[in-house]
Amino acid sequence: MSDLRSKAFSAFIWDFFGKLARHGTSFIVMIFLARLLEPSEFGLVAMIMVIVYVAMIFTDVGLGSALIQRRRLLPIHYSSVFYFNIAVGGLLTLLLFLSAEWISEFYDNAQLVPVTQVISSLFLINAFSNVQTSRLRKELDYASLTKADVSAAVISGVIGIGLASYGAGVWSLVAQALLRGVLYALFIWSASRWVPSFLFSLKALMQLWGFGFRMFLSGLLEVIFSRIDIIIIAKLFSPAVLGFFDQAKRLNGMIIQYSSGSIMAVMFPVMSKVQNDLPKFQRIVIKTLGIISFVVFFLLGFTYLIAEDLIVLLFTEKWLPSVEYFKIIVLGGFGYPISALLVNILSSRGDSKTFLRLEIYKKLLLGANLYIGFLWGIEGYLYGMIIVTVFSVLLNIVYAAREIDLTMMQFLWPIITQMLLTVTAVVAVEASGLGSESSRVLNMLEVGVMFMVLYILSNMLFQTISYRHVKEQALLLLGRK
Repeated sequence: MSDLRSKAFSAFIWDFFGKLARHGTSFIVMIFLARLLEPSEFGLVAMIMVIVYVAMIFTDVGLGSALIQRRRLLPIHYSSVFYFNIAVGGLLTLLLFLSAEWISEFYDNAQLVPVTQVISSLFLINAFSNVQTSRLRKELDYASLTKADVSAAVISGVIGIGLASYGAGVWSLVAQALLRGVLYALFIWSASRWVPSFLFSLKALMQLWGFGFRMFLSGLLEVIFSRIDIIIIAKLFSPAVLGFFDQAKRLNGMIIQYSSGSIMAVMFPVMSKVQNDLPKFQRIVIKTLGIISFVVFFLLGFTYLIAEDLIVLLFTEKWLPSVEYFKIIVLGGFGYPISALLVNILSSRGDSKTFLRLEIYKKLLLGANLYIGFLWGIEGYLYGMIIVTVFSVLLNIVYAAREIDLTMMQFLWPIITQMLLTVTAVVAVEASGLGSESSRVLNMLEVGVMFMVLYILSNMLFQTISYRHVKEQALLLLGRK
């Protein structure tokens, strides 16, 4: 167990700082590109990328997760999945290339034809790195994953900025996406100790299929319902409006990744390894939930208060319409990190049937909001998403508590506590009238520091569960150093 803990800790550190470096690089690149390009050009790429993201899950169909979850694997399992991924990736590339005209007619935008045809190659490019990535994740070798990802992000980002500064427009975004995929594949092949053998077996695929297929269906539902709002907005509104919305959503996504992405990336393989030791499994879950709740609600409260200053300083005032979208999205931003932990409880213990059933229930809620919410415009949809998020988290808690024999209050207490402390601190900061009217930087600093002090002091005063877990892990980290 100590060896697993050491590997998990190392994996978390590598993945966390890798995400800082990668998302920091992507963030800087996004700032430059947002200043060089128009919101409509971001909207144009978002129109086609939503289709790519939905279709991308078919290149793997859950087999990558099955490789990580399955305890006994042979070389033929890896090779069979690799060749399957390549075949499906090539097929998807061809289908998207041939569908370019139809997609252009659907969005009523002729500019999409060449963009779609070029971006279609992403399916085949990404298929070459799927198995290597799954192997390294299973082995908790996040050092190699991080180095490959960060290197690809830096090089492709620099080239994308260079192309944008020379007037390449939307093609600078396309080139950046393609180059990043190619470079990541090259780097991950170089770092991996595995190359495919000339072995292929349908039987090997079928052994992974039971778990993998249900995980694929769950992932497909997640990708579709997390991206369908982009398609609806692209159809009903202008590319510029879509650009504002997409930028706000991407910025919130970065916050989620910083707050919990590394924890979640490491927790699935770790929990899979201790899936049969229920007491240890329970302790890992409760401690992780406490830490995630502390970090997530702090970041969401902080970014809500500085939203306008942050967006204007980073992207200039032409992106001001994104502020309102961003602040509403932030209100429900706690849902994804917490739900990611809860659904990992089911997937790491191999209960893909319950996992799929749970995802269907949640998607029914999302579907209802897609129909009802957009009757009141984009803002109506986003406020509806907050309600959907609350019910989705409650559903996840019901199933997770049943799976590992814990009470619902053991899950709810840290979430409710941190939520109340965050709301109280945000209201107190806004009521204080603190902030500089002459400088956005000073305003961010004053408001941010006041919120941070209130949030941490209130946690210390009440000695919350989340605070105690964070303090414990911080002391362990300092002890290691």
